[in-house]
Amino acid sequence: MNRRNALMLAGGALAAPLLASGAARAQDWPVRQVKVVIPFAAGGPQDIPARIIADRLSRTMGATFFIENRPGVGGGLGAQMVANSPPDGATLLFISSSISILPTMQRQLNFDPLRDLAPLTVVCDVPAGMMVRADSRFADLASLIAEAKANPGKLTYGSGGVGSANHLAGAQFAALAGIETVHVPYRGVSQAVNAIYTGEIDFVFGSSVEVLAHHRQGRARLLGMTMPARVPAVPEIPAIAELVPGYAAPNWFAMFAPKGMPEPMMQRLVAELTAMKTDETLIARLSPAAAVIRMDGPAALTAQLTAEIPRWREVIRRAGIGGDA
Repeated sequence: MNRRNALMLAGGALAAPLLASGAARAQDWPVRQVKVVIPFAAGGPQDIPARIIADRLSRTMGATFFIENRPGVGGGLGAQMVANSPPDGATLLFISSSISILPTMQRQLNFDPLRDLAPLTVVCDVPAGMMVRADSRFADLASLIAEAKANPGKLTYGSGGVGSANHLAGAQFAALAGIETVHVPYRGVSQAVNAIYTGEIDFVFGSSVEVLAHHRQGRARLLGMTMPARVPAVPEIPAIAELVPGYAAPNWFAMFAPKGMPEPMMQRLVAELTAMKTDETLIARLSPAAAVIRMDGPAALTAQLTAEIPRWREVIRRAGIGGDA
């Protein structure tokens, strides 16, 4: 054997374990295709982070993660589909904070996220805001509340639908501010925003992904944000709670797996998601919307749901919003 052949054989011997190791890593996840269900129509605010995360997981997990939009029943159709899926790693759920409303608003589903799903993580906080047109007569939140008190039941606000997180943000605002407003549901926040410009409604509640660009472009004005305190990325916009004590309507995106997924698989998913807290692509796409990446694991998501499900149940009861809408 000449020296060249000996070196080639030696190199092959060294490379074989590396190739085998790489192949083993690529086979770690037990299925080749993983469906990430978004239970809302395509084009919504969840799509951007969900697709970035699916792409990142596809590169690190040895499987192809892809998005499937499954709208219906206020997010309940897709959520229940995931809950009923085998816990084999082939199906995950990406949903908004509306999941904390589903147990009360969609009682016919007999669905409880704490009982029926395995929490993975809160992906990010996505603040929502109350928006009016730039030429609105309401210069600030105080003037809107004053007119609403002087003219009960005259002001109208839009949201992405009955029982949506933004509908309840508006219902809670009216209750705590001591005013009467009329909710006008649309098939999505984008339609409600259009209704602002056509003069069909007076104000709208929407996530920062959907409304912040309008404010920054000068086409509309945000009177307040729904988070408990001012959002650091937009400190010029007051928190509604500054004028309406006790008000808070946190908005967030989260991921779940079907209940019963084996613990080693859960741990790997959580670890991969936690590592994305510093993902530059995710940060770059979410920062313009004032979203804050969390990726803080199952315990934080469980605590969030445990606190918010009963709080929204009480808001729904006090506002007289019919369940099963």
